[in-house]
Amino acid sequence: MHNVATIEVLNSGFAATVQDLGRYQYQSAGFPVSGAMDQASLKLANLLVNNDANAAALEFILAGPTLQFQAPTFIAITGAASSPSLNGQPIALNQAIAIQAGDQVQFAPMATGRYGYLAVANGGLQVPMVLGSRATTLKIQLGGLFGRTLAVGDALPFEPCYVLPSLAHRHAPVPAVKAPGHIRVLKGPQWDLFTPAAQSQFLQQTYQISQQADRMGYQLQGEPLPVPTENLISEGTVLGNIQITRNGQPIVLLADRQTAGGYPMIATVIGADLASFVQMSAGEDFQFELTALNTARALLAAQQQVLTTLAASFAAQKYQAPVGPARTGAQKLAQIITHRG
Repeated sequence: MHNVATIEVLNSGFAATVQDLGRYQYQSAGFPVSGAMDQASLKLANLLVNNDANAAALEFILAGPTLQFQAPTFIAITGAASSPSLNGQPIALNQAIAIQAGDQVQFAPMATGRYGYLAVANGGLQVPMVLGSRATTLKIQLGGLFGRTLAVGDALPFEPCYVLPSLAHRHAPVPAVKAPGHIRVLKGPQWDLFTPAAQSQFLQQTYQISQQADRMGYQLQGEPLPVPTENLISEGTVLGNIQITRNGQPIVLLADRQTAGGYPMIATVIGADLASFVQMSAGEDFQFELTALNTARALLAAQQQVLTTLAASFAAQKYQAPVGPARTGAQKLAQIITHRG
């Protein structure tokens, strides 16, 4: 790391943490994967500022923080409708934005959705790596910035950035927000332990996300399911597992989930629908829809292809007008002249 600058936290917002795509390969040792709740939004934010998909960014929930940048960079904000502003002026979601030293970024409470992301160019937030990841796991105070949510006065390290190829072209459509209605699932490892009546009820009834919803999992509200009576051996969990607790209510396991669980898992939310699911508001009606593994794979591949196509378009537009800042030395000199003037 060299020439590190910081982002000062003027207002902490609600439960903002540093996240990447997660801490894999350590579940067997008891470490949760963690990482971004909405991985699609994190990947898009990083792509917009020319980062690797796994670069560490800021994740914030329901109400974003107020941040002051101490050096030039480029940012992108994705995810929920967080109404970001730069020095009091509205800025767009899903777009690369140039930032100067002293600039402030703030957010309004989210109109729709739950999770927002702010990525910073030139490799993302430079908090220390812990077990191969910069993700924050709050319940064991691991990773991120001191293993906790942001607090007023915190300083988030980043490397300044003066150059971003295709700056004017680095934007993506903001999709119209609508309730998903159906969340697609695969049969879980204990699907066959549930009676046909319980399976049918699980797929046909309407659920809502309860107020018991956090990074560990979302507890759902609906008519309780009949629970299998068999004793189960604990087994590893994966993102999107739907376990049925003793009271018959489902819990969808998410980023900070426990590494192993002993409740029967009736189904698993497919990867392509996880972003829609985690962004749903409490009380929104939806149903589960059973799908096939090859369909789930195709849908996830199509979602990734959107990012791949977008990345190719940015590369192709590198020399198309308007051409963005292209030489680091020239941009640094311009900064010095501007500040002296």
